[in-house]
Amino acid sequence: MVVLDRPADLEAWIGKEIGVSEWLAIDQSRIDDFARISGDDHWLHVDVERARREMPDGKTIAHGFMTLSLIPYLVRSVYAITHRGRGLNYGTNKIRFVNPVQVGDRIRLRQRIKAVERGQGGGQEGATRVVSDCTIEIEGKERPALVAEFLMLVYDE
Repeated sequence: MVVLDRPADLEAWIGKEIGVSEWLAIDQSRIDDFARISGDDHWLHVDVERARREMPDGKTIAHGFMTLSLIPYLVRSVYAITHRGRGLNYGTNKIRFVNPVQVGDRIRLRQRIKAVERGQGGGQEGATRVVSDCTIEIEGKERPALVAEFLMLVYDE
């Protein structure tokens, strides 16, 4: 894990891979919880028996948006900023769900810092906008689960 002093220190990482997260196992309980919270209870996510009969490899698959929503959690094992205020998800660009995540898969985040910009008003005073290229990899699979440009605001202390 990379430990930085202040949000502006991310500027030194522009154009570079800042790191790779720990692996996270995707189990049926996590998928079921996301289905309950999001209301997306399509059978290919939650019906283990039907998936066993009808899905490739006989497994349920995680929601693409569940996988996307794990980026902020996975970032915690990539880098930390010691002296900072709040952090907010600011948006995503160019999301592509490339490969389904099956129950039992392990995923991780590979993150490259694309841009770091100091706030210029519009409610962003004292904030650093961080744009990252994020790839969620699936252990043992060549194609990633997703690729996205992810934006965060990190405020000064």
